[in-house]
Amino acid sequence: MRIRDEHKEQIVKQKAIELLVSQGFEGFSMQKLAKAANVSPATLYIYYRDKEDLVMSIGREIGKKLNHAIFKDFNPEAPFEDGMRVQWRNRANFMLSHALEMTFYEQIKNSTFREAVAADIVAEFKEKMSVFMRNAIEKNEVKVMPIEVFWSVAYAPLYNLLRFHSEGKSIGDRPFVFSEEIMWQTFDLVMKALKI
Repeated sequence: MRIRDEHKEQIVKQKAIELLVSQGFEGFSMQKLAKAANVSPATLYIYYRDKEDLVMSIGREIGKKLNHAIFKDFNPEAPFEDGMRVQWRNRANFMLSHALEMTFYEQIKNSTFREAVAADIVAEFKEKMSVFMRNAIEKNEVKVMPIEVFWSVAYAPLYNLLRFHSEGKSIGDRPFVFSEEIMWQTFDLVMKALKI
């Protein structure tokens, strides 16, 4: 039996992400991955059962890394604005420094793999955010609203700025580069919309 080589496994993951982002799920194959990673096709099956196992494993790993990054230095007991500021900074930092992985993760979120990949991280996320939001509502720091409305107002503006940055342009093909100044200007407007 062949043993796992962690260095090769990392190369396989990186090449898989690159191929899946550039060619999509339909254009991706284990054969193409083996060639791109410069390994034999049999080597891939040391790490993954099949294509689906590979996609879900990598998706779960990225999801866990993102979840961990979002909650770095986050205290669910913190005042609402402070907690949101930590989350915005963490989300932006992770997404900017892991752009390819995040593009892959977005593909997963819009695919049939979504439920299987999200299952591992949803519980921890819900637990921390439920405490955070319950505290903010009890302290009269935030308006009560459906979760979908909250999410759309609280995070979509940040994700849109990051999308503009990744594309290098905004509305009307205007050049765009993400900056802390723009992020915090947007954050201030979001807080005005959410806070009582």
